[in-house]
Amino acid sequence: MKQLPGGCLQQRPQEAEWNRIAASREFQHLLAVKKTFIVPAFLFFLTYYLLLPILIGYAPRLMSKKVIGSVTLAYLFALSQFVVGWIVAWLYLRASSRFDKLAEEILHHALGDVDDKEGAQ
Repeated sequence: MKQLPGGCLQQRPQEAEWNRIAASREFQHLLAVKKTFIVPAFLFFLTYYLLLPILIGYAPRLMSKKVIGSVTLAYLFALSQFVVGWIVAWLYLRASSRFDKLAEEILHHALGDVDDKEGAQ
């Protein structure tokens, strides 16, 4: 895998390179860091998303209460899911910068190892 000026990669890593990178402690750390964000965010949003039909089914009086004019609590809850979705996306965008830094470090480390091996030959 060669690096072009500007930091772009010329080609995809070969299978042996990929296996070495995937087995590295740094890559496993990257996966663990991503998992600590993605799993809780997914579970939160799934719970929040499923709460609407559950509340409509089990607490119809509560969800049919009018809050503003003829707008019910159910409509507000449904609209709030868009807001929550955008908030989760924004939080992921912020977290992804950390993921990108870790991935870049892994690539630089992997490219450094490859360059060292090529220079030794």
